[in-house]
Amino acid sequence: MYINKLLLTNFRNYDNTLIELNKGINVFYGDNAQGKTNIIEAIYLSSIGKSFRTKKDNELVNIKNKEMAIIETEFTKVDRIGKIKLEILDKKNIYINGVKAKKISEILGNINIVLFSPDDISIFKGGPSKRRKVLDIMISQLRPAYIYNLNLYLKTIEQRNNYLRLIKYENKSEELLDIWDEKLAEYAENVYKYRKEFIEKIKEKIVDIHKKITQDNEIIRIDFISDFLNKEEYLLKLRKDRQKDIDRSFTAKGIHRDDFTIYLNEKPLNIFGSQGQHRTVLLSLKITELNIIYDEIGEYPILLLDDFMSELDNRRRESLLKNIENTQVIITCTEKFKIPEKEQKMFFVENGNIKNIF
Repeated sequence: MYINKLLLTNFRNYDNTLIELNKGINVFYGDNAQGKTNIIEAIYLSSIGKSFRTKKDNELVNIKNKEMAIIETEFTKVDRIGKIKLEILDKKNIYINGVKAKKISEILGNINIVLFSPDDISIFKGGPSKRRKVLDIMISQLRPAYIYNLNLYLKTIEQRNNYLRLIKYENKSEELLDIWDEKLAEYAENVYKYRKEFIEKIKEKIVDIHKKITQDNEIIRIDFISDFLNKEEYLLKLRKDRQKDIDRSFTAKGIHRDDFTIYLNEKPLNIFGSQGQHRTVLLSLKITELNIIYDEIGEYPILLLDDFMSELDNRRRESLLKNIENTQVIITCTEKFKIPEKEQKMFFVENGNIKNIF
């Protein structure tokens, strides 16, 4: 899988820019704040339908003219050539091979990507929501039904929480909670099964990958943490904790609290891990994700490496590049560099202008 062309019109600081990529490594270099990450963001949008940098679509539009921003991405897969087009202004329109999508989730699975960005370094120290997001993005690319079930769960828990407040402040009947509980348990079971499946896939692969990167110096272990076991058991929890939920006005237990913990040599990474170990574990996780997607679809996803040089030292950069073959890589960095024995294309980026160096 690879992207052939990327056309940006009124997107961020690009007026009208056509970028032709090669199948191997593509390096975009230049000073900070010149528009390098905007290229990564455009590809991410073409894959996921949302930005990893902002929730406000109007921030994606070129501030000079405020006309519609357009991203057109032409890609090649083993079995087909495709095109994704996004139109962004007051709302977002998505076209897949010329056909307008009815919902954003239809974009998932067309262009598979794995993103490595500076913000990812903090996922192991940050709150559970960041780690759930990592899982959600991975799973949704391979199981489109996952995001549908997750959205149903989140909508239902919001409705249940609203009704909990009505019980507390307006003395509404508790009996209607049975309806919300049944639906919540049904959607939770579906989401839990997907997450459990993919955590198991990560566990299968990441141990050997991490041992290879650390020259057998570290053994990695991942524990999946969830309030959910099965539908029946979860319903019992909800009923047992009903009064507490009413008092708190929110649902305390459920898959919206899911998390995973990583251990290195049986010590929790978030407590004892050094900054270097955090970077190495993230590297192992991204390589694992690449391999899981390959196992699922029979071709490697596109690897997006934002601010690559600053986040990984020479040894870790070499470990990553040694572990990727037959993969299109998009790299942004501040310095020009050449990777020996790799097919590559070099671009210089300055104030929204891109010059092909070689």
